[in-house]
Amino acid sequence: MNVFLWVMQILLALVMLASGALMLARSREKLADSMTWVTAFTPAQIKGLGLLKVLAAIGLVLPAATGIAPIWTPIAAVGVALLMIGAAITHLRAHELPNIVVNAVLFALAAVIAWGRFGPYAC
Repeated sequence: MNVFLWVMQILLALVMLASGALMLARSREKLADSMTWVTAFTPAQIKGLGLLKVLAAIGLVLPAATGIAPIWTPIAAVGVALLMIGAAITHLRAHELPNIVVNAVLFALAAVIAWGRFGPYAC
């Protein structure tokens, strides 16, 4: 189960890092071409969300891998779960129902990581 959790942590971290880096690197207008939900947010809010995702990606892997403050790994997973709840609400308001499925899958991954790393498979 420990290997399974590591695989999930790395996959979720890669998704968070990629989407966060994209939000940090592109302007709001460029993001709006492919993601209509960004029009409901200010550029500063979008950059803030991007930064949160990058920090979550780091938190999912680095503390557990180094053994330095490994409690931050499940805390990062809880943070991702909360981000996905907010994302699902945003997509629901924008009538982007297919995106909610992606949010649900990422939420489930984060929830399993949090459960495993807080509980029986703590780092």
